[in-house]
Amino acid sequence: MMSEKYLTVQALTKYIKRKFDADPHLQDVFVRGEISNFKQHSSGHMYFTLKDEKARILAVMFASYNRSMKFLPENGMKVLITGDISVYESSGQYQIYVKEMQPDGIGDLFLAYEQMKERLQKEGLFSPDNKKPLPQHPQTVGVITSPTGAAIRDILTTIKRRFPIANILIFPALVQGEQGASSVVKAIGKANERNDIDVLIVGRGGGSIEELWTFNEESVARAIFASTIPIISAVGHETDFTIADFVADTRAPTPTAAAEIAVPHINELMERVLNRQARLFRGMKEKISLQQERYDRLKRSYAFRYPRRLYEQKLEQLDKMTEALVRSTKKLSITKEENFNQLKKRFVRHHPEELLKLSLEEHTRLTRALNRGMKETLIKQQKEFSRVIATLEALSPLKIMDRGYSLAYNEDGKLIKNVSQVKTEDQLTVQVSDGKIKCVVMNITEERNRNDK
Repeated sequence: MMSEKYLTVQALTKYIKRKFDADPHLQDVFVRGEISNFKQHSSGHMYFTLKDEKARILAVMFASYNRSMKFLPENGMKVLITGDISVYESSGQYQIYVKEMQPDGIGDLFLAYEQMKERLQKEGLFSPDNKKPLPQHPQTVGVITSPTGAAIRDILTTIKRRFPIANILIFPALVQGEQGASSVVKAIGKANERNDIDVLIVGRGGGSIEELWTFNEESVARAIFASTIPIISAVGHETDFTIADFVADTRAPTPTAAAEIAVPHINELMERVLNRQARLFRGMKEKISLQQERYDRLKRSYAFRYPRRLYEQKLEQLDKMTEALVRSTKKLSITKEENFNQLKKRFVRHHPEELLKLSLEEHTRLTRALNRGMKETLIKQQKEFSRVIATLEALSPLKIMDRGYSLAYNEDGKLIKNVSQVKTEDQLTVQVSDGKIKCVVMNITEERNRNDK
């Protein structure tokens, strides 16, 4: 049948989609364009049109890809996109499915801004703990900005209108261009060399990100952080945010707002003074009234109405207290006297004369005991000596000699104990009880030992 040659719209669309998906030149395509008709769905998916001067293409970026983006796309923003080209079957339109997106033109600056912001935040330069409080009534306000811009006029006009008694010191600085950062850092350093500046306004009027980039420089951020003077940042418009805004002690949306934050309104101060004056008068009036009432109560009191009765009552109290004092004094005197007697007895017992007497008695007793002991020891030792002498006499060889025994010695003085120690013609010395005899051996006769069998 002729109808079998015709394709359905769905089949044709699927065929075209497969052709798109199979073409490697339509995968990971790099496209530059401008965003329009931007819409972010509640699901997180982003839908928009990417266009240039002569063409446009539908684009979608799912939430899984845009969740890590550091910026929010806006209509009119020029971007660089990486994605795949495919066909959306329901409408039959081809579109780009975005995987990555970054700003075009300011992409590098924006990336540097985000990286520096993240790094300085980790270092603690943005921490509220490091923020210095602003003075309530500054006498001198320092301003660092271009002397020819609109910002300085707005600041001067606002301060003179709100707080005309304040002094204003202007530190001219370049606020854009290559020399802008070093100029602002130098101006902050000069302001901190003085000791008469209470608060410092640093900023400029609005402009592009390139024009405001001076206040995104790391050197400016660190100079603001190191300042001992509280700093109010006033860079650009209310929607402009720079690194300096995060580091400063206070951020103002505009230079005019910075001047309003820096100084109070003199009319408000006058009103505050008048209110406090009124409160002071009211408080003094109430204080006087309370004291008058107290005075009247005292006048009506019993002491003032009947002073004699009060005096007599005090006399009676004095008599009772006097009696109590006498009793206490007498009791204390008795107690002290008893303590004194006890101490006196102890003193007598421990008097040196008494101690000396006791020591002499103890010495006499010990001397007698020592003499007695020495006498007993001497008698005992004499008896022991006599016994030992008697024993020695009994064992002495001289006593044996008295009974007829003698001792023979050779020429070397050695005692002769047996015949083997001498030979014929040897000269011997014989010791007897009353002297020595020199003799010569004429003959030697050996006798057998009585114990030998």
